[in-house]
Amino acid sequence: MSDAVVEHGDELRPETHGKFSDPGFTAEGQPRASVSLDALETLWFNTGTLCNIECANCYMESSPSNDRLIYISAQETRDFLDEIKSLSLKTREIAFTGGEPFMNPDMLEMAGDALSSGHEVLILTNAMQPMQRKRIKAGLLELLAGHGKKLTLRVSLDHYTQELHETERGPRSWDFTLSGLDWLSQKGFRITIAGRTCWGEDEEEARKGYAQLIESHGWNIDAGDKAALILFPEMDEAEDVQEITTKCWDILGVAPGDIMCATSRMVVKRRGEDKPTVLPCTLLPYDRAFTMGSTLLQAANAQGGMFEHGAVRLCHPYCSKFCVLGGASCSA
Repeated sequence: MSDAVVEHGDELRPETHGKFSDPGFTAEGQPRASVSLDALETLWFNTGTLCNIECANCYMESSPSNDRLIYISAQETRDFLDEIKSLSLKTREIAFTGGEPFMNPDMLEMAGDALSSGHEVLILTNAMQPMQRKRIKAGLLELLAGHGKKLTLRVSLDHYTQELHETERGPRSWDFTLSGLDWLSQKGFRITIAGRTCWGEDEEEARKGYAQLIESHGWNIDAGDKAALILFPEMDEAEDVQEITTKCWDILGVAPGDIMCATSRMVVKRRGEDKPTVLPCTLLPYDRAFTMGSTLLQAANAQGGMFEHGAVRLCHPYCSKFCVLGGASCSA
């Protein structure tokens, strides 16, 4: 990036060379919007990027061979649970994503620790073979018996038709996922579904299609409830999207507190690193510019680059398309 500066109103900003290239200013020289952490309502843990399948458009690039994020351990997650307690944070939810979380050998222990600490737990899963192993099913039933509706499993079902779901997830993925959903529903788990909006249909049409599928299987899911059936916008880092300036809040009628990084943080463990790392959200696992530290306290005071006194500068295309313009959040 050039060290030259150009005049902008009463401010001077570094000269930039395109969108999302300067943390403080947009390509047009407008002050970039940022979001402060209002309260840590949800702490996410990425359990590792290994997955039993390789989806066509996985933003995590999860696969049977991608271990860029290695398995986080139960002890490492306990350290963060202890920090939540020591800092007297009012964290409602502990959430787990991957990869496929049930490939992590400590998944049941981590969920149990979080539930026993008084938190609600959300686990994102494809509900396929890793979740359907006998040991995992038995462990899930124990968690259900002990904690009931404080445990939620969100199952990825990319479309309500087999054809389009398998376009994304591959042959035979449909039947495995539906059998997992059937089992979860029959046993009384609290379940939700995550779908996609990339199929050229409007939301009303999509929800109607999911509703018919849900009814045919007897799943206890309300397709009209946006928290029970979450339809995520497609993410393409190379897509040309609008940058978010400080003026956009009023123009768009959106408040900074509505954005995911106002209430969430994510913990990952990168291959080759000794300690886990705290990030602003679930969408930026590999971008080291968004590293906030190795503890929640360090993250709260992150300064420089993408951060200002712990506030996150919205300097990534996903901040715009997924969170501000898309209105999406990964939390339950």
